[in-house]
Amino acid sequence: MLVLLSLIAPGSHVKKGEVVAEFDRQFQLLRIDDYKATVTQAGANIRKLKADLAVTEEAHRQSIRVAKASLDKAALDLKTLEVVSDIDAERLRLAKEEAESRYKQLLSEVRLLETSQRASLRVSEIEWEQAKIELQRAQNNVDRMLIKAPMDGIVVMQTIRRGMEMGQVQQGDQVYPGQAFLQIVDPSSMVLNANINQVDSEALRIGMKAVVRLDAYPGLELPAHIYSIGAVPVAGRRGTFMKELKVRLKLDKMDPRVIPDLSASADVVLETVKQAAIAPLNGIFRDTPNGKPYVFVQSGDAWDRREVTLGLQNNVAAEVRSGVRPGEVIGVGQGAAKTADAGKAGGKSPG
Repeated sequence: MLVLLSLIAPGSHVKKGEVVAEFDRQFQLLRIDDYKATVTQAGANIRKLKADLAVTEEAHRQSIRVAKASLDKAALDLKTLEVVSDIDAERLRLAKEEAESRYKQLLSEVRLLETSQRASLRVSEIEWEQAKIELQRAQNNVDRMLIKAPMDGIVVMQTIRRGMEMGQVQQGDQVYPGQAFLQIVDPSSMVLNANINQVDSEALRIGMKAVVRLDAYPGLELPAHIYSIGAVPVAGRRGTFMKELKVRLKLDKMDPRVIPDLSASADVVLETVKQAAIAPLNGIFRDTPNGKPYVFVQSGDAWDRREVTLGLQNNVAAEVRSGVRPGEVIGVGQGAAKTADAGKAGGKSPG
């Protein structure tokens, strides 16, 4: 868990790259100091090793020069074999062989010494590079503790559980890994996150037009379209038996009054008809559930029953394609049917 050390005020307008939140970085800063010391020490070790290797190499070259001088001296001494005793002559020959063997051995050790020196130096360099990588990793972790705005926009705080209550994120809160606590919203491109009943999802398609209404501004209507439709239903607000799908609508027109986190609703346009006659559903009757629809149309003081052909309809009204002309008056409610029947039985139209 991380503790929010500082937090920008909700609703603030920020620019891209501006710091909006900071977590407690004390432990990470201490680690950086440790890694810096490790890198410095590893660099000093490499410099010392290079100096030691240079001294060792020069000492070995000096040993070769000394062995070569001893070999040359032994070769010159062999030229005195004619004037020395047999014992001394044998001693000079042995000295020459020993000097030659020593010289050859030192020459053969040059390649092995260079390989050993390169290996020792490479090991130290690897340790130094590893220390620098760890230092960079610690620095990156420290930088990640500063949360910067990825774009220009408005700061929107999320809600988190604080004990047994839910509340808006504030300074000093502890945040779990992967937990969202803040959003940057572009006010010029707003979306509406909505829920629909799963039984209505089949009728929706991406790109369909919609009208969004805000609860805070009853007279404001904004055009929108469906941007995405969720694939997996989730439990709705009415319980687990009522499944809902997440739908996101993108506003096609903005208004200065629109800010994040406002409650809203949307009407999705499934199909449209121009210049159609519209009748309320409570004015359309059927004798049986599957019977032909009809309405009662006012004709002077009487009410005429007419069969109608319906088209598009929603939960409150329906399109009347035939049987009624625009402008005619129809009766609504069950009282309309009873009044029309009473008028026929009495031989006159009800008032």
